[in-house]
Amino acid sequence: MARRSRKGRPAAPPPVEANGAPGDEPERLRRGYGRSEERNAALRAGLTPLAPGERPLALTVAAGLAAALAVVNLGALLLGVEVDGRRPSVLAVALFGGLMLAAAWGLWHRRYWAVLGFEALLGVTIAFAGLSLMVASNVAALVLCAAILLGGGWLFWKLIRVMGRLQAPARPG
Repeated sequence: MARRSRKGRPAAPPPVEANGAPGDEPERLRRGYGRSEERNAALRAGLTPLAPGERPLALTVAAGLAAALAVVNLGALLLGVEVDGRRPSVLAVALFGGLMLAAAWGLWHRRYWAVLGFEALLGVTIAFAGLSLMVASNVAALVLCAAILLGGGWLFWKLIRVMGRLQAPARPG
């Protein structure tokens, strides 16, 4: 069997600066990060911390949603609701209900950990809803997935700014 010849590829030319001379790539990256950091600093400066007792709409909606999920799940467990002909695990439902009640309390009291945790659960829910669109077998399933994607996406986006305002340092004065 004959050996194949391998054609060598020409080496890539060095990066070229705006003035046409080969440039130092790390320096270009530093300048790019510098511009990005300037934009981030300007955005951070525009954030005002939440006033005492202030609850943005997204935070109130998230707290209400977490509390409603806890109450509905625990209520369904107490009423003996079956899913696919079986009763759900008491431990799993109680754990989820407790987690949602803790999240609702933390969201209502403007705790950063609660907003971050709820965002994580919301992100997983949005991902599952998006993937479920591929296997939706009827219009009702499509509408449910779309509602979760739209409502969850809106809430996720709005809670990002709330997290930034929760982290914003109080300004002197």
